[in-house]
Amino acid sequence: MSLGLLVLASPAGAAEVGTEDIRVPSGSGPDAVELDATLYLPDNDEPAPAVVLAHGFGGSKRSVADDALDLVGRGYVVLTYSARGFGKSSGRIGLNDPRYEVADLSTLLDLLAERDEVQLDGDGDPRVGVAGGSYGGALALLGAAYDERIDAIAPQITWHSLTTALFPSYTGDLDTGTVAAVPPTVDDGVFKQLWAGLFFGIGSAAGGLLDAVGGGPSGAQGAAAAPPEELLERAAQNPEAVEQLLTCGRFRPEICAAYQSAASTGTLTPEVAAVLDRSSPAGVLDRIEAPTLLVQGTQDSLFGLGHADANARGIAGDGTPVKVVWFAGGHDAPGTDRQQEDLREQVAGWFDWHLRSAGDPTRGPDPGAGFEFPAPTGLGATIGRVQGGGQTVVAEEYPGLGGADPAERQPVTLAGPVQPVVTPAGGTPAALTTVPGLGALTAALGGTAAEIPGQFAAFESEPLDTAVEVVGASTVELVVASPTGSATLFAKLYDVGPNGGTTLPGGLVAPLSFNGISTDATAPTRVSVTLPGIVHRFEAGHAMRLVVSSTDQAYALPDEAAVYSVGLASTEAVNGTAAGETLLAVPQVDGRTEAAAGSLRWWALLAAVVALGLLGWAAALLWGRHRRRQVSHVAPDGEDVPLRFDGVTKAYKDGFVAVRDLSFEVRRGQVLGLLGPNGAGKTTSLRMLMGLIRPTEGRISVFGHAAGPGAPVLSRLGSFVEGTGLQPHLSGRDNLTLYWAATGRPAEDAHMEEAIAVAGLGAALDRPVRRYSQGMRQRVAIAQAMLGLPDLLVLDEPTNGLDPPQIHAMREVLRNYAATGRTVIVSSHLLSEIEQTCSHVVVMAKGQKIVQGTVEEIVGSGGSVLVGLADDADTARAIGVLSALPGVTAGVTDDGLVAELDGARRADVLQALVAAGIAVDQFTPRRRLEDAFLALVGES
Repeated sequence: MSLGLLVLASPAGAAEVGTEDIRVPSGSGPDAVELDATLYLPDNDEPAPAVVLAHGFGGSKRSVADDALDLVGRGYVVLTYSARGFGKSSGRIGLNDPRYEVADLSTLLDLLAERDEVQLDGDGDPRVGVAGGSYGGALALLGAAYDERIDAIAPQITWHSLTTALFPSYTGDLDTGTVAAVPPTVDDGVFKQLWAGLFFGIGSAAGGLLDAVGGGPSGAQGAAAAPPEELLERAAQNPEAVEQLLTCGRFRPEICAAYQSAASTGTLTPEVAAVLDRSSPAGVLDRIEAPTLLVQGTQDSLFGLGHADANARGIAGDGTPVKVVWFAGGHDAPGTDRQQEDLREQVAGWFDWHLRSAGDPTRGPDPGAGFEFPAPTGLGATIGRVQGGGQTVVAEEYPGLGGADPAERQPVTLAGPVQPVVTPAGGTPAALTTVPGLGALTAALGGTAAEIPGQFAAFESEPLDTAVEVVGASTVELVVASPTGSATLFAKLYDVGPNGGTTLPGGLVAPLSFNGISTDATAPTRVSVTLPGIVHRFEAGHAMRLVVSSTDQAYALPDEAAVYSVGLASTEAVNGTAAGETLLAVPQVDGRTEAAAGSLRWWALLAAVVALGLLGWAAALLWGRHRRRQVSHVAPDGEDVPLRFDGVTKAYKDGFVAVRDLSFEVRRGQVLGLLGPNGAGKTTSLRMLMGLIRPTEGRISVFGHAAGPGAPVLSRLGSFVEGTGLQPHLSGRDNLTLYWAATGRPAEDAHMEEAIAVAGLGAALDRPVRRYSQGMRQRVAIAQAMLGLPDLLVLDEPTNGLDPPQIHAMREVLRNYAATGRTVIVSSHLLSEIEQTCSHVVVMAKGQKIVQGTVEEIVGSGGSVLVGLADDADTARAIGVLSALPGVTAGVTDDGLVAELDGARRADVLQALVAAGIAVDQFTPRRRLEDAFLALVGES
């Protein structure tokens, strides 16, 4: 044992922190190991509670060093260590076996009980909490079940049952009342071969061949660290031992045998189940009395939300306090720094309340036992995309838990006929939806699912009248038949936009394993199916599509070819009856929406998963380039509709959504005004149109072709967006000439003289641009946009810097330009100019379209009218008649008698005056575009 001399400061800038590096003996006989540990000691005058931090699979004590510094800075004694088989600890990996890894945790608690710096609850009983992610999270649960000295735990993104995690089958009836419950695996499931292979590969490489050639962790213990020459000599002397080393690495033999059996057969044998169940908290949750904070990710194809749901039910069943927190991340997508720090605060707050004494001023508020989840959005879960936009929904209770009311479920009607589904021989080709470390692969590739024609059945709802927020696992009843009496299927719920684009929330899939089902397609078996737990908002106008497919590359598949029959179950019949429609039960949770709690970062995450995420991101980029090289679909009405936005959304990495589900179209000959207050998303929309940035969702079409960076169709577009971009040392004429030369098109196609006439600069056109006024630069930039007389002209704030005569002239130029059959789009904050220049208007606010129509349509409703009477003596009587009409108020102003119309029709108002015998000489609308704009934006 040695005291580290390194001086560390807590995040809060607190006092110095000391560390001790320790080798801790644990176990006995052939299972004895030495654990590599570090003790972090705060500068406290009194003994303090302790926290043990357990790392994820493939990590070591270094993986949780930052979290340790945060907690020691809050006054906790913190113990980090490398689990047996990892880092510089010796021994073999037992997958959190109670006989080995859980017993090691108890040894560490004994160590803490002997330290003077640690607060005690009794002799040999330290005041201690345990936290960890994934592998470390399961250890926290198992440790609390087997060692009652643990006072609080905070497991994150971990499992309930390894059997259900690695052999899932989301079939069977459930009656839990909670939002994310999924059926546990009973006899057999679908082997999750890619994730299992990743797990085994990390563990075997850590102590096998990679160690021998210098690729394993530094300082790995045991014979695996031998150089290649020595390894070869030992192979000659004892080939069986070396074979075991190379094939099993640092895994215990029974773990290695279980994996090899599962990988070779794809089936769940009793022997494999026994190994997995021994390492699962599922069977011992009723022993846990330590208050538990369960953190689970919505983007996790390894341990989905159902695992936290089952853990919560098992622990709370005996009255133990449980709080459930979902966050927009997981094994498939690391959260943002803000999310990570927020979760770190959650864990620290949990320990503050449950480990500190009642009189301790640093104890903090009671975190309660409620439920928190990201505010649902209509965005797919991809790398760099943040669900909830930085907001969290807080509910007082987790539905169905500890006496709370069961989850509410909204029925959504799905329709579709019975359909044949082919499973190919050998399971190839297979659909691609889930990849370890990049679960939301289809969303990352633009929402296009890699479904194989003929291998799936699809059932769809009508477009939704109102948005539907799904929080948890939906359920549905199907009918299935197979000629062999068994079937392997995969169910998934897509979000289908108005333009037909699809998003698979979280990239999550529900594997389904059926045995003993009907072999007669005319009398199929009724089955209950639970879909993966998600947090997603299906916007109004979108549809829900249930897809049931026969293949998925992430799972083991049957070798024999077959044709299944899949349909929707009748809501009336008990069994064996197909129907044209059925109800999808969608869970929903009410709560209050809160902003994220600052620039925070969450707890330890598997280093291997982070690397996989980066690798997956690179793969997504390469695939995206491949897709962009493909010939795009051309809309048949493209020449008549120069511009179309279909369900376009732009979200940024920090969760800010600049444009949301924007849809509109512009036809030939129109001058369209794009209106909105600052931050409405106007310039972002134009930048996406220009290919300067990519939309997150949806499609932008220019003359029927998909618009994007480098798209050939953009040559038909001229634009002036976000500044002139002129070279200050060149003249205006040279700027125009060089710009056109850069397009590579013939000089005679530039129509240079027409563009110069638009600029109207005369001799000043040959002076350097740096000597121009703002208005002069603006006119040159507009002329540059009009070079070549583009069929679609896009101008952002074109009248900035122009004087009134120039504005008038520009108005005429744009009108005449559109009169030739071309199309003009103008973004401006000068409402009077839009009103006088444009034929059509799109009004935006907060990134969404509020209204679209002609200027006359938008101006012509509501507002006020100036009423001129033939006889002023009728004024009082006219006010009485007008005031009696619903929604109308009237009074005399400096301009005369004015009637304010709140929804009333002008024709009805005029008719009422005439019917009362009041002669009207003048009836003039006073509402202008500015009035309409302010009213519309205010309503939004």
